[in-house]
Amino acid sequence: MSTSKYNIGLLLYPNLTQLDLTGPAEVFGRLPGAEVHFLWKNLEPVTADRGMRILPTTRFEECPRLDVLCVPGGPGQVALMSDRHTLEFLRAAAQGCQLVTSVCTGSLVLGAAGLLKGYHATCHWSSIDQLTLLGAHPVHERVVRDRDRLTGAGVTSGIDFALSVVAALEGQEIAKEIELQLEYDPQPPYGVGSPRLAPPELLSRVKEKIAPFIDHRRSATEQAADRLRL
Repeated sequence: MSTSKYNIGLLLYPNLTQLDLTGPAEVFGRLPGAEVHFLWKNLEPVTADRGMRILPTTRFEECPRLDVLCVPGGPGQVALMSDRHTLEFLRAAAQGCQLVTSVCTGSLVLGAAGLLKGYHATCHWSSIDQLTLLGAHPVHERVVRDRDRLTGAGVTSGIDFALSVVAALEGQEIAKEIELQLEYDPQPPYGVGSPRLAPPELLSRVKEKIAPFIDHRRSATEQAADRLRL
């Protein structure tokens, strides 16, 4: 049995976006007294959406009681929304957590598990509207906290999100120390990293490119919403 002050579990699954996982993991790994668990059904290497292979550390059935549960996002999130084994694990693991959390489209997986019904939450800008189908209240912010639910927006927000988790657990001074350790001082070269900043023609072009996959994701979300109603 773990004697760590905090057990933090991050779901690791095929075809996730690795930065959704590794950004928060870098922050959580610097939290004094924290043990970070990469959770999956088995301990075989998991391939992320851009080809990186990552090793799980803890099987579902061996997961200790968690203080923080985090679900990253990525294209593989679509399959998870109908994965009964994973959804049942998330529902069980969420019980007793101080914080149930997600990054990017991981919030749709939490929603599919019925863990965001009635909560304010965020998601990647391309799919945030789908949270409504799962009973959540979408908020267009980089990090959103509603009681014991804390969600981050798209990919790069994972570091902001994780620092907010640290502050919630241990206070702002510890979070500030980690922010400085990481030299977290983002200065994006083009300043177009959200729909509110991007020129209309750029936003339109990107939306057109990702539209087929967003439609695919929406279909999975609608099916998950139907299962919740049943």
